[in-house]
Amino acid sequence: MPTHFGPTPGPREGRGTSVLVSPDRPRTTMLSVSMETSRDQLAEMLPERFEVGEEAIVTVSAGYMTDVPWLAGRGYNTLGVTFPAVFNGERERKSGDFLAVLWENLADPIISGREELGFSKLYCELPTPVVTNGETRCSASWLGFTFAELVVRNARPTTAQQMEAFSTRESDGLLHYKYVPRTGEWGKADAAYAVLTPAEDPYRTITGVWTAEGSVEFRQATWDELPTLYHVVNALHGLEMRSFVAASIIETRGAKDLRDQRILR
Repeated sequence: MPTHFGPTPGPREGRGTSVLVSPDRPRTTMLSVSMETSRDQLAEMLPERFEVGEEAIVTVSAGYMTDVPWLAGRGYNTLGVTFPAVFNGERERKSGDFLAVLWENLADPIISGREELGFSKLYCELPTPVVTNGETRCSASWLGFTFAELVVRNARPTTAQQMEAFSTRESDGLLHYKYVPRTGEWGKADAAYAVLTPAEDPYRTITGVWTAEGSVEFRQATWDELPTLYHVVNALHGLEMRSFVAASIIETRGAKDLRDQRILR
């Protein structure tokens, strides 16, 4: 919306795929930290027909994109929380990472990703990471209240074999749950179903990988501090972080336009 002006321009409604899809654009740097946590707590976050995957590991990833084709060369930043899950549908069974939440610092990809794709997107401020004394520190805030920090330290370049392992992980893709409320009938849905972002991306190339050590923290918030986000942040703050598993910095170029996004049955 508003549809009365015609389709909203975006990654799937633009001037042609030759302009908006490229093996060289955008350029992305993704910093990730993974921690072992409680399987029961992760299960509480999942919608119906979902179950936690083999490992109870939550991964928090901060992404920084530049030269995005559908934004005419501009960029935006993200902070996402995922964990392994399995969708058991009436017709199909798919496994991958479930996207619990994805914060972004620009309205345009949030609107497009929520309405068209079914990504669980929210807004927050995501400034450029601070790099000092061998540490890269990423933060997320809302109107001045910092609610999350991710730190990666002691990054080391990987070997060619390790880089190959990062690009060939087995997964059906990224799992989501799309929900759109019905106007005037509060508590009822116009849309409520599982969605899959298929793993294959012929346009994406990994150009660099560094393994590292890291930590992540969500700060408990009150309603006054985060009136529209406190329930999400506090749920993540309450996750039991048992042990550090891995941290990485991955640089990529190119990305598909997600036209292959589909409903799971």
